[in-house]
Amino acid sequence: MPSLPIIHSTRPLEVVDARSDTELVDLEFSNGERRVYHRLRASGHGAVIIVPMRDAETVILAREYAVGVERYLLGLPKGRLEPGETPAEGADRELKEELGFGARRLTVLHELSLSPAYMTYKAHVVLAQDLYPEQLEGDEPEELEMVPWKLADLHELIARDDVTEGRSIAALFIAREYLAGRYRPERS
Repeated sequence: MPSLPIIHSTRPLEVVDARSDTELVDLEFSNGERRVYHRLRASGHGAVIIVPMRDAETVILAREYAVGVERYLLGLPKGRLEPGETPAEGADRELKEELGFGARRLTVLHELSLSPAYMTYKAHVVLAQDLYPEQLEGDEPEELEMVPWKLADLHELIARDDVTEGRSIAALFIAREYLAGRYRPERS
């Protein structure tokens, strides 16, 4: 594997919005080639995507309006981490805000990136088990519809035209493999 490129400089290009900005990154690769990349730098503290388990075999999905594709999609609850929150704390808060459940057992399974070739975005996949009813006020404009789905039927879920969000699909497969004992997260 080649060595990591040398970063000669990083400079802002323009502000896109209050949460991210575009920067130019001047890189030199191990073979001497030099390139300038555009990178969207996310601000904030990261995000969580939660896999809430109703029971040992059933996940609770949420139907939510996705303005980027202008339709309702079925996926997992997710949200940004607040300052000082751990991924488990953020997942528990988001779960209470979005679905009205807390979790007695939270396991951070993995970290996902989104378009890592040009974005710094990261989301923690958190498995939520042993759920109990508890509602916190959230920022959703409407109540989310909860849809139970058997993990054994993920192959049917991904065939649906209202399931297109890649983070949800990846998180469901990671959780299924973890619960089946075929995957164990590395501890740092």
